[in-house]
Amino acid sequence: MTALIIGLLLFFSTHSSRIFAEDNRNRYIEHYGMMKWKLAYSIVSIIGFALIVWGYGQMRMDPVVLWVPPLWTRHLAALLTLPAFVLLAAAYVPGTLIKARVGHPMVAGVKLWALSHLIANGTLADVLLFGSFLGWAIMDFVSARKRDRMQGVVREGRIARDAVALVVGLVGWFVFVRYLHLALIGVAPFG
Repeated sequence: MTALIIGLLLFFSTHSSRIFAEDNRNRYIEHYGMMKWKLAYSIVSIIGFALIVWGYGQMRMDPVVLWVPPLWTRHLAALLTLPAFVLLAAAYVPGTLIKARVGHPMVAGVKLWALSHLIANGTLADVLLFGSFLGWAIMDFVSARKRDRMQGVVREGRIARDAVALVVGLVGWFVFVRYLHLALIGVAPFG
């Protein structure tokens, strides 16, 4: 459990800098430059992510069951991740109407992903992992939208670009759910 918690703390310490310490982040960038910030951010994030993966895997070997979710919640989780994949794709396809409306579709997708996995999993490791991601995503989304309003950010998008994000998201979701989730996570969402 210690590795998972340390990993979450490291990972979210970098990913929360704009939520809790934007002035410190800006001073660091002014003093050292954007490239050094990105390098430090990346190193700490990668170490944190590696500890999250390792710690979560260790906790899954000897799970502490908090509740046993019904089988149908696995199917619900698989379906809820579909819009999460579309939101993730919309974050990277330029000019989507989804991004114009949502503002930060990747963070919105993380919220859906984390929520869907909290619904379908009932171990302590799952609550720590997915609960942390859900809490962070909610705070980050609120913070980012507030920052956008303060800076007067206006996004425009076209529905035609949404079609690209939809296709990429659907294909990505299908490949992950059908082939990769079992291979990488050890669980077949529809199996």
